[in-house]
Amino acid sequence: MAQFLWPSERQRGCATASRPIWTRIWQPLSPGAVGWEENPDRTPLDLKALFGDKPVWLETGFGGGEHMVHQAATYPEIGIIGCEPYINGVAMLLGKIRDAGCENVAVHPGDVRDLFDVLPPRKHRQSFLLYPDPWPKKRHHRRRFVTPEYLEPFHKVLKPGAEFRVATDIPDYVRQTLEEVPRAGFEWLGECADDWRTPWDDWISTRYEQKALREGRTPHYLTFRRI
Repeated sequence: MAQFLWPSERQRGCATASRPIWTRIWQPLSPGAVGWEENPDRTPLDLKALFGDKPVWLETGFGGGEHMVHQAATYPEIGIIGCEPYINGVAMLLGKIRDAGCENVAVHPGDVRDLFDVLPPRKHRQSFLLYPDPWPKKRHHRRRFVTPEYLEPFHKVLKPGAEFRVATDIPDYVRQTLEEVPRAGFEWLGECADDWRTPWDDWISTRYEQKALREGRTPHYLTFRRI
């Protein structure tokens, strides 16, 4: 994968940086034509051209990128595509990629629903949803990822048997996840309390998790398998 150009300190901290500047920065890490303007026919991305024969993982809403870069560095034999709509998160990720020297990462700085449109079906072997926006007001619950609007296309892009990991500190998000994800064609692999209390062996705690712990909220770790 091509090297990306590192932004200046001023650009890195500016949430309102112009789109042309940010396009030049992250474009070498792009998974391909995702947006409707550049891909109106919704032609599937060429994952082989992107990562060769490597298995491909997906992280939805990577936040500051700690976990995504940790996984990419731990497993150089895989490729990982991350999606994050907030520019500040993308900027933080770029710094971590630079420091870790990862070359098996692709980034879509936008809505994951657009990415689902162009991902080839039944290809991704593992996926992560870590501390997603909880949309705490009841009238906003339909905006959560764990709803049919997201889960149906998400299910289509995963390989049968693919693992789906969810981490959240919001009890109501846990409830909705355990209700909606199995309905979308997944089975929960939890068998005892430790299965949701204990993080995965290759887990790295994110800044969102550290904030939850400081504020006295309990992390939950849920593992599902795509049926």
